[in-house]
Amino acid sequence: MSRSGIYVLNLILKFEYSVTVADESLTAFNDLKLGKKYKFILFGLNDDKTQIVVKETSTDSSYDAFLEKLPENECLYAVYDFEYEIPNEGKRSKIVFFTWSPDTAPIRSKMVYASSKDALRKSLNGVASDIQGTDFSEVSYDDVLDKVSRGFH
Repeated sequence: MSRSGIYVLNLILKFEYSVTVADESLTAFNDLKLGKKYKFILFGLNDDKTQIVVKETSTDSSYDAFLEKLPENECLYAVYDFEYEIPNEGKRSKIVFFTWSPDTAPIRSKMVYASSKDALRKSLNGVASDIQGTDFSEVSYDDVLDKVSRGFH
């Protein structure tokens, strides 16, 4: 492995083991999951890149409103309470975890978010599906519906 490759690997490992999940993030998630207080939560890293914190919460039930909150040039994590209907079976709801890492985001930001994702994801019990998005086509309503309903719609 080249010297630069070792540096990058060390950088990734440093972030992976130094990033923690803020208590407020877990509280907000539980409010969404158990109390249905929010429709979605946006998470990001704090300024010194040591904690995953809540950036925003919303009660807006429009999936388009959620998509509008995804920045074109910045990474973030999100949890969305995704509701859909299966014919002859009724309405369903699944919690979906999003890793938003747009192609246009800075490489360093993408590396930091990729390496710190597990810290948040492992602490969120009750998530039904994971979606990785690098552009808006990968997080479209229909694509998410296909994944959460496993093609039963």
